[in-house]
Amino acid sequence: MSHNILLTGASGYLGGTVLARWKNANLPPYGKLYALVRSEDQGEQVQKLYGAEPLVLNVRDHETVTQAIIDKQITIVYYLIDAYSAKHQPTFIKGLGEVKRKTGKDVHFLHTTGSKQFSRHAGVSVDQVLLDTDPRLYHIQKEAKSKHKFAAESANTNATIIDTAEAHGVQTYIFAPCLVYGQGEGFGNRTSIQDVDIVRAALKLRRVYKVDTDDPIWPVCHISDTAELYLHILRKILSGEEISHGRNGFFLAASGSITWNRVYSAMAKALAKRKLVKDDVVMRADDEVLAKMGEALGVAPDEVPVLIGGRCMFTPEHGQKIGWEPQYPPHHILDVADDEVEFIMKGLEGGNKRPDIR
Repeated sequence: MSHNILLTGASGYLGGTVLARWKNANLPPYGKLYALVRSEDQGEQVQKLYGAEPLVLNVRDHETVTQAIIDKQITIVYYLIDAYSAKHQPTFIKGLGEVKRKTGKDVHFLHTTGSKQFSRHAGVSVDQVLLDTDPRLYHIQKEAKSKHKFAAESANTNATIIDTAEAHGVQTYIFAPCLVYGQGEGFGNRTSIQDVDIVRAALKLRRVYKVDTDDPIWPVCHISDTAELYLHILRKILSGEEISHGRNGFFLAASGSITWNRVYSAMAKALAKRKLVKDDVVMRADDEVLAKMGEALGVAPDEVPVLIGGRCMFTPEHGQKIGWEPQYPPHHILDVADDEVEFIMKGLEGGNKRPDIR
């Protein structure tokens, strides 16, 4: 069965890297690859560089988006543009459902969420390991509550997407990137988010600060390994192999976990080497410091730890079960911290702003 595929987020860090690796991904045969873009200029880029057919659409124009999916007979959507709400995903899902009704083909929707949605920030228990194959995940996300409204809302979003897809006969996959590092390979944004925020806050205060009272861990993954899991899931779909989806279709892209304090220390050394901070000592942020960090990151002081700290016990198993093997171990992020700071500084000097979404 020939699939037409739509990739969103082509100019982003994750989507751009996936698209850049597409031609050499050894994918089974498919119909057409479409890339949703916001401008004619971006459309020229995706067509010229990657051979994707651009769709210049406004995701807020729900009727047009749904009709485009139907007209192009798109059967697979990779959604990489909004991890925090369910404003636009139902539009794509309904379009896929209509394609299935008209053609009888299986249809698939992959939603990009984040590891935050499975952390204590979202009110998820961190007392023990939480596997991405745990059958309770759907209910954990549906019932998540947190003092950070956006964190709980984004967890609830994952359940809403699954519910909507079930109603329209669409197979869903909830894909969770984590602390992703490494230089992106696309034509747009080439730097990550969380470690960028560590640097942005440090530049403002001339020091790296830790934001938790304990020594919490967080899952990490190199950008190339993250992109490969996206592509490996697609490989399985295109080959017609049955993989878990819907309420059992959660995938964490992580090679393992590492403590935030080790990440802070490695970043501090790289920043101190460039004389961008006073020294490489990492100090605990008090309320005054958190307020200044919040100013640098454009968030309330109590939201700073949500961006660059916290405990997450979400643990990968699903990817390995379908044959994905990350190439870089979790400590690799420490080994290449100097290179990472170099990428980040170039991005900041080039005017890259913190995106609203992962």
